[in-house]
Amino acid sequence: MYNYILWDNDGVLVDTEYWYFQSNLRALSELGVDLDKSTYLAYMSDGKSCWDIARESGVDLCEIDRKRKERDTYYQDYIQQKDIEISGVKSVLESLSTTHKMAIVTTSKRVDFDLIHRNPDILSFMDFFIVREDYCKSKPHPEPYLFGLEKFGAKASETLVVEDSQRGLRSAISAGIDCAIVHNEFTKTHDFTGAKYFIENLSELPRLLKV
Repeated sequence: MYNYILWDNDGVLVDTEYWYFQSNLRALSELGVDLDKSTYLAYMSDGKSCWDIARESGVDLCEIDRKRKERDTYYQDYIQQKDIEISGVKSVLESLSTTHKMAIVTTSKRVDFDLIHRNPDILSFMDFFIVREDYCKSKPHPEPYLFGLEKFGAKASETLVVEDSQRGLRSAISAGIDCAIVHNEFTKTHDFTGAKYFIENLSELPRLLKV
């Protein structure tokens, strides 16, 4: 029986994974550095930075820092201009909030998270949220989800993580927490070995949890 749900944010509650990739692709291309989707996903699954490609290509570190800031600007423009809503999320959260305590554990930086959730509908169902500045070691390290357990005062055995990426799954498994993987077209090639559940969309989750 799960009493707590720890949600990933990007790709699970909001459709932002693709736009973060596009932001990196755009900024790196302006440095003359090629980035394809398969390479990006490989770096992402290990929790590494695709900007290592620029370093290995001999791009000046100051130029990399400048372009990464521009990448952030590109991403923030995208998430404000594009439709990032995932249909049905709010109704699922409304249903589950009556029976479970819930929180978001994300690798998003606070400034991006605040822009994504400038309409606070999703956050209204959460007890708290944890962003990148709140912990030292990012996913796939277990620290983010262990911190989530600590804030709830919950046991791993009574908690479910909902993820869409390999690095998120590895983080949950390393923290000893069961993980449900929800299909995301962008991350579908990731290795999800070890996931407890697989669902096509979040509408299946209440039934899975027998709500």
